Amino acid sequence: MGECGTCVFPMEDALEMILMFDRTGRISYANAAARSKLGYEDMENQHISTLFPNTFRKTEDGFESDFSFGDAAGHLIIYRRNLTCFPVEARMKENAGCPGTYICMANDLLEREHLGREISQVREEAQQAARMKAEFVANVTHELRTPVNGILGNVRELLDDVTDAQTVKTLQLIERCCGDMNKLINNILDFSKLDAGKFVLEPRRFHFRNMLDYVKAQHFSKITEKGLDFFMTVSPQVPEYVIGDELRIVQILNNLISNALKFTAVGEIAVQVLRTAQVEKQTELFFIVSDTGIGIGEEDMDKLFQSFSQVDASISRKYGGTGLGLSICRQLVELMGGGIEAESRKGRGSNFSFSIWVETEEEETPKAPDDVKAVFMRMFAGGEGSGEEAEDIQEYDTPKNRENLKRHLSRLILSVEMENWEKAEMFMESIRQLTEGAPSDVRRQILRLKMAVQKENYDKVMDEYHKLSI
Repeated sequence: MGECGTCVFPMEDALEMILMFDRTGRISYANAAARSKLGYEDMENQHISTLFPNTFRKTEDGFESDFSFGDAAGHLIIYRRNLTCFPVEARMKENAGCPGTYICMANDLLEREHLGREISQVREEAQQAARMKAEFVANVTHELRTPVNGILGNVRELLDDVTDAQTVKTLQLIERCCGDMNKLINNILDFSKLDAGKFVLEPRRFHFRNMLDYVKAQHFSKITEKGLDFFMTVSPQVPEYVIGDELRIVQILNNLISNALKFTAVGEIAVQVLRTAQVEKQTELFFIVSDTGIGIGEEDMDKLFQSFSQVDASISRKYGGTGLGLSICRQLVELMGGGIEAESRKGRGSNFSFSIWVETEEEETPKAPDDVKAVFMRMFAGGEGSGEEAEDIQEYDTPKNRENLKRHLSRLILSVEMENWEKAEMFMESIRQLTEGAPSDVRRQILRLKMAVQKENYDKVMDEYHKLSI
């Protein structure tokens, strides 16, 4: 701590060297950094020319110097007590708080250069570590894929020969687990490539509607088996053929539709594609994937597209997933020149929308773009396939609710008859949601039915089913 009359300078612990001297050149204060670097225990009464002999000359009544006092910095040579020296970057100015005194602030250039080299080395080591991590993840995922595919191939061969129902069920479970494992491996591999900046799009010409038919075929059976409706519509303005990375567009749609299926037990899933802009041969396509599932609270929306992030820890436990899917979708969409957004209401479903730019082979005659906002709001706030319809389905004992409940109960019993307990549990969860607003005695009956399904007890399931008073 340095003082000048009533002025106090809190600069003792500053990293740069700080000196204070008067018009005579006598040093009245030196902070800890200056004392340590210059080798003095006490610098008071030392003359400034002792430290800067090349810059200051001692005179009878003070000092002379050609150095420009002010805010500009200059490179000087400063001497230690043992007469060794080193370069510094120094600024000297009159101290407005204590008239008649000057402040010198100096940084060791050798130390700064050394620190700069250290920072550069640390940065290079960090980049090297990141590269090694990315390569390690890529190698591990490739190595994992080999045994998983080996298991999958052998299981499929066994499925062709095995006739025992229980063995078939076990093999089908293994097949499904291998498929899930491959999806996780692919997500991790894609994420590592994107994170390392090594991901490259591979655009090619393809038939756009055929691509959508392929996507629909991949999900249609699973969605309808769950008792959901599935709609896919394409605006007439969307070109027949486009040039883009078909594989990655399919990946984005598959991820969004799979999420919709995962979190939707009642209602529908809809996909809509529109053309929103045409600039010469560049076309902007706008996709909307909507569902009537559990929805997302407004407070959790900012977590959606973060890597390794789930809206709620319970989501991961109940529904599975790494939290990478939407992050990968966001990065892929951005690589295609677009953006991705989500709108949702808890209990009312979600709408994910994204835009990408593709190329058309020939410049098309400009047409009026689809009114995306109107379509989006109609799907989200009202009309066919809206949250209002989902709400009507969820409300117990409405016509739509009774119709859906009857359909799901029929599918539940059919699954039990076929001893497909996995599907039975899926339908049971939909039935539970359809009866959430039912009287307490009905909810108790549903709970007993659900417990019987979970225990895979055929007789108990049928007994509880016949007791239902709905």
